[in-house]
Amino acid sequence: MEHATLETRRAGFWSKLALWKKILIGMALGMLAGGILGPDAELLKPIGTLFINAIKMLIVPLVFCSLVVGVTSMQDTRKLGRIGLKSVVLYLGTTAVAISIGLGMGTLFSPGEGVNMVAADSAVAASEAPTLVETLLNMIPTNPVDALATGNILQIIVFALGLGIALNLCGEKAKPAVQVFESLAEGMYKLTELVMKLAPYGVFGLMAWVAGTYGMDILLPLIQVVAVTYLGCVIHVMVFYSGLVSGLGRLNPVRYLKGLINPAAVAFTTTSSSGTLPASIKAAREEMGVSKGVSSFVLPLGATINMDGTALYQGVCALFIAQAFGVDLAFSDYLLIIMTSTLASIGTAGVPGAGLIMLSLVLTTVGLPMEGLAIIAGIDRILDMARTTVNVCGDLMVSVLVGKSENELDESIYNRSRPATQPSAA
Repeated sequence: MEHATLETRRAGFWSKLALWKKILIGMALGMLAGGILGPDAELLKPIGTLFINAIKMLIVPLVFCSLVVGVTSMQDTRKLGRIGLKSVVLYLGTTAVAISIGLGMGTLFSPGEGVNMVAADSAVAASEAPTLVETLLNMIPTNPVDALATGNILQIIVFALGLGIALNLCGEKAKPAVQVFESLAEGMYKLTELVMKLAPYGVFGLMAWVAGTYGMDILLPLIQVVAVTYLGCVIHVMVFYSGLVSGLGRLNPVRYLKGLINPAAVAFTTTSSSGTLPASIKAAREEMGVSKGVSSFVLPLGATINMDGTALYQGVCALFIAQAFGVDLAFSDYLLIIMTSTLASIGTAGVPGAGLIMLSLVLTTVGLPMEGLAIIAGIDRILDMARTTVNVCGDLMVSVLVGKSENELDESIYNRSRPATQPSAA
C-alpha cells in the first residue's frame, strides 16, 4: 500500500512539472547516462530517434495548414504583403548582425591561433549550395503534391501562400475550404501537444547518445571554438534580441526571454528549427500573445529563411580555420563572408546539414582550405545545438515585433507572470 502511494506521489510530482523542467531533467539524466555508458549509449539513441520522427511527422502538415490559415485570417492582402516585407527585412538584417558578431568573437578570442595546421592536397570537396537564381526558380513547385511529399519547405510555403491568397479572393465560396483548413490546423495543434509530452524522454535518448559518442575527448582540441560560439550565441539572444524587443517593440525583454524557455530547450536538443516549429507556435501564442494570423505566417517563414545562429557559427568557424591554417583575411574578405552567409541563408535553410553546407560555401568564397570542414564536422553536433537555439529565438523575436507593429500582440498575455493554459484568440 505504501509502495503504491509513493508511486502515486512520484507520478503526481512529475505531472505537475513544467515541460521545460522535464526536458532539462531528461537532458541531465541523458548526459549522465551517456557518460556512464560511453559508446554503449548508442543503444538509447532509438528513443530520441522516435521522438525526432514524431516531430518530423508534424512539420509538413503543420506548416502548410498554419500558413493557409494565417493567410486566410488576413483578409487585407496589403497587410499580408506588409507583414511579409517586415519579416524578411528583420530576418536578413539580424542574420547580417549575427555573422558580424561571430567574426568579432573570432577576432577577439582567436581560437585557431597556435594550431599551426598545413593544408593538404586532398582537400575536402565543397558542398554545393544553390545560387540565388536557382533558389528563386526552385521556390515555385512544379508539382505541389511532390513538394508536400518530399518536405520541400520553401515550395510548400509558396504554394500555401498562393492558395491562401486565392481563397481570400474567392470570398464566400471559399468559406467551406477555409473551415476545413482551420479544423485541420486545430487537429495538428492538438497532435503537437500530444507529441510534445514525449519530449523529455526523446531528449534523454538524444543527449545520452551525444554524450556517449562524442564525450570530452573530441571537445578538448576544439573547446575554444565551442566556448566562443556559445558565448556569441548568448550575447546575440540576451543583448541583441532583447535590445530589439525593448527598443523597437517597447516591451519588457524579460517576458520575451521567459517565453523562450520551452522552444529553446526543444531546439537545443533536436537541432532542427523546423522540428521546433510546433513548440515555437505554441509559445508565441500562449506565452507571448502573438495572434494566430501573425504567428502562423511569420514562424514557418522564419524556420525556412532565418539562420542567425548558423551565420554566427560561420563567422567563428571561418576565422578559426583561417587562423589554424595561417591565412590572413582582408577587410574585403570579412564583408564577403557577411554578404555570402546572409544571402545563402535563404537558399540553404531547408537543406539537411545546412550549417556545414553554408560553411563550405563561405570557405570556397574567401579561398580558405576545405580541410577545415573535416575539423569542424567533428564537433558540428555540439555547435548545431547552440546555433539552432538562436535561430528559433530569432523567429520568436521577429513574430513579437511584427505582431506589435500590426497591433496583433495581446500585451495582457505577454506581460502576465504565468504561461497561458489556452491558445490566444487571433
